[in-house]
Amino acid sequence: MNTVQDEIAAAAARMVVEEGLEYGPAKRRALKQLGLNARAQLPSNDQVEDAVREYLALFCDDTQPGELAALRALAMVWMDRMNDFRPHLTGAVWRGTATALSDIYLQLFCDDAKSAEISLIDHGVRYEVSTVQGFQGEAVDALSILCTCPGFPQKVLVHLMIYDLDDLRGALKPDAKGRSPRGDLSALRALMEGVQ
Repeated sequence: MNTVQDEIAAAAARMVVEEGLEYGPAKRRALKQLGLNARAQLPSNDQVEDAVREYLALFCDDTQPGELAALRALAMVWMDRMNDFRPHLTGAVWRGTATALSDIYLQLFCDDAKSAEISLIDHGVRYEVSTVQGFQGEAVDALSILCTCPGFPQKVLVHLMIYDLDDLRGALKPDAKGRSPRGDLSALRALMEGVQ
């Protein structure tokens, strides 16, 4: 049965894949594009992710796996560089729905909130600082770096989100479907090698 939420999810999925939008903005834009009432119930992120997977399987099966592999390889490079700060990959690159338009999201769990930033400065890495909503709803600093990704014509943004070390314990809880919402370097290696 095709519901309004399914229609919104399908339209949002197309925007996520073709334009690189995040789920929230894609859902709101899909609502407008479909001419629906602003009070219409939006689909959950899980519904949008399912629609993204369907879209990728239908329209991007020949390109998306290679793009995902390239993004995961770049994520591994940055996780290795930032290893002292307990990096965990999250978002579309972790979940397997990333395309060449996707950003890489790494969550760092630090003893000192400024230590990761000092490390970037010491290594001459240029970055932008912003504040984003963390996985528990709190405001966290994000250090964004524009990087070259082998095989991509455009650069990719790598976002390093800075968390307190104590947040790591809660970060490893599985989601409602029993999946881990993030993974460390060894988990990413296992994922890339096809070990479940």
